[in-house]
Amino acid sequence: MRQAHLNVSSATNPTGNRDLQPFLPDCYTNRAMSLALRGVRTVCLFLSCLVVSVSFASQPQETQTPETPPGDVVRQAVAQEVAAANKPSAKYMFRSRKQTPKGSQTHLYVETNDALAGILIAVNDQPISEQQKQQEMGHLVWLVNNPDQLRKKQAREHEDTERTLRIVKALPDAFRYEYAGLENGDAEMGKPGDKMVRLKFTPNPAYSPPSHVEQVLAGMQGFLVIDSTEHRLARIDGTLFRDVTFGWGIIGHLDKGGHFRVQQADVGNGCWEITSMSLRMTGKILVFKSISMTSDEIFTEFHRVADSLAFSKGVELLKSEQERLAHNHLPESSDSKKTPQ
Repeated sequence: MRQAHLNVSSATNPTGNRDLQPFLPDCYTNRAMSLALRGVRTVCLFLSCLVVSVSFASQPQETQTPETPPGDVVRQAVAQEVAAANKPSAKYMFRSRKQTPKGSQTHLYVETNDALAGILIAVNDQPISEQQKQQEMGHLVWLVNNPDQLRKKQAREHEDTERTLRIVKALPDAFRYEYAGLENGDAEMGKPGDKMVRLKFTPNPAYSPPSHVEQVLAGMQGFLVIDSTEHRLARIDGTLFRDVTFGWGIIGHLDKGGHFRVQQADVGNGCWEITSMSLRMTGKILVFKSISMTSDEIFTEFHRVADSLAFSKGVELLKSEQERLAHNHLPESSDSKKTPQ
């Protein structure tokens, strides 16, 4: 999975503690999965991320059990995700709509060689003001004119990618797996027409998390959905079945019942991007600071851009698209108001 571009603000991560970032929201997705996943913009997502989705129950299920051990299926998919994250990939412009209890925000993003460039274009499905447009574009121009700041942004995104990959690499050893049915891929998960293998996972008692980043996995259970043709992670859906503490409870904890879901799909040319993320999480940081994170985010309208796109050129593309949307009164895509199931 390409990294979920998770940009954790001080509002959700007041301590600046990066151990929790793969599971805090706010997509400013390089796109491999933040369990928040470029995949955990992460849970990290990233994660950007834990009671199992009821959507499985509503879908026709096939009961045939493949011969390959489920752990091997996961290991093969993880190898593919890591390989995809470590090689040059196609770049896209895309749209994100994030819904929280406070309302919705719609952003435009474009992937560049330097970092992800993005601008806010609507709040509660209404276009932002001219002053806000100038502020959004002004920040990007400031980054273009301040190479040191752009390098810092690039470094932060690289760190998020590394945390995402640490979570993904831990999946084969952190859990025990069993087959839980088959389903078909579609435009929002996997690849249309491909068979998806659904695997139930529970913690592996023998697994010892090497750091705080992987520690949350010990309290998680849920499902993975893997494209059996492309050997890619199509969905991860996890629930915390117990409280998970960080730093002996001094740094903080996440409450039992927290849930996240991240899914990705082939958006063309064999390129996989995150198509939706959902997060329901509560807990505390530094014992006294409560956190509550509820969001649903979908990613649509993926358009290929130049593979060698510089950040400054990406800003120009965003400006042109911003002007086009203003001229067309910011038309909504058919998927822009859908909530992930």
